[in-house]
Amino acid sequence: QVQLVESGGGLVQAGGSLRLSCAASGGTFSNLRMGWFRQAPGKERDIVAAISRRGGSTYVADSVKGRFTISRDNAKNTMYLQMNSLKPEDTAVYYCAADYGVVVVIRTTEYDYWGQGTQVTVSS
Repeated sequence: QVQLVESGGGLVQAGGSLRLSCAASGGTFSNLRMGWFRQAPGKERDIVAAISRRGGSTYVADSVKGRFTISRDNAKNTMYLQMNSLKPEDTAVYYCAADYGVVVVIRTTEYDYWGQGTQVTVSS
């Protein structure tokens, strides 16, 4: 069973930066494809970014492209989301997700393991 714990959320002014971390345990991290999702109040959970097992392939949603960067450190069993130039519309609970698979996937139904989420609030 894979456990995922997010950290790094908080309150930041528009234009600021945050780095989210997702620490994994209980599985073989280097065999997990992973993703970041976010969910704002009253909205569906949407993909933000995803990364392959070794980090060689990534996907970044158009809404955050050029501002957010996904990465992973397999030696530390940790995935990251660097968020720059934050906007109020980025406010949401951010979740990390993982699944044993090869290709990058972006739908919530394709991930088996989820963290509890971390709140990101961007003030204007």
